[in-house]
Amino acid sequence: MKMQKVVFVLMGMMFLFAGKASAQQVKTDYDHSANFGQYKTYSWEKVQTKDPLLVDRIKNAVNSALAAKGWTLVPSGGDVEVFAIETTQNQQTLDTFYNGFGGGRRWGGFGGFGDATTTTETYTVGTLVVDLFDAKTEKLIWRSSSSGTLSDKADKNTKNLDRGVSKMFQHFPPDSPKGQ
Repeated sequence: MKMQKVVFVLMGMMFLFAGKASAQQVKTDYDHSANFGQYKTYSWEKVQTKDPLLVDRIKNAVNSALAAKGWTLVPSGGDVEVFAIETTQNQQTLDTFYNGFGGGRRWGGFGGFGDATTTTETYTVGTLVVDLFDAKTEKLIWRSSSSGTLSDKADKNTKNLDRGVSKMFQHFPPDSPKGQ
């Protein structure tokens, strides 16, 4: 009975950590000398993704985030140029199903755990990178990436994309440097 409790606790911890591992991770950096107060408009330069259906979804998510910050989209000639790139990698999960829990002290045999079946699932995880460039100087002023935002599961992409972009722009624009 004690062994079953240990196994259930370990399984619970496995599911907890599996959920954390698949969570979105956002990283943001910016040019600390840039005065973000001077920027009011932006234009799209390029969205690079393997799935052409994601182009408009990415633009819409970023447009919503920037509009909420008071920035205005213009067809061309904005203060800032926006680039978005999707990068992907394959990841695997291992799912183990235990059958026939027993109350003994051994790992298998009579009174042991019984059978365990492990299956491997490979899936694609995408990271969205958004770069903002000063249009006049062509200098990178802000970059954010959100991993686990895009996947090969179309039904999850829109919700994950909106959530990831929202996290990316949560603390945008950064504070202007002192003295400007």
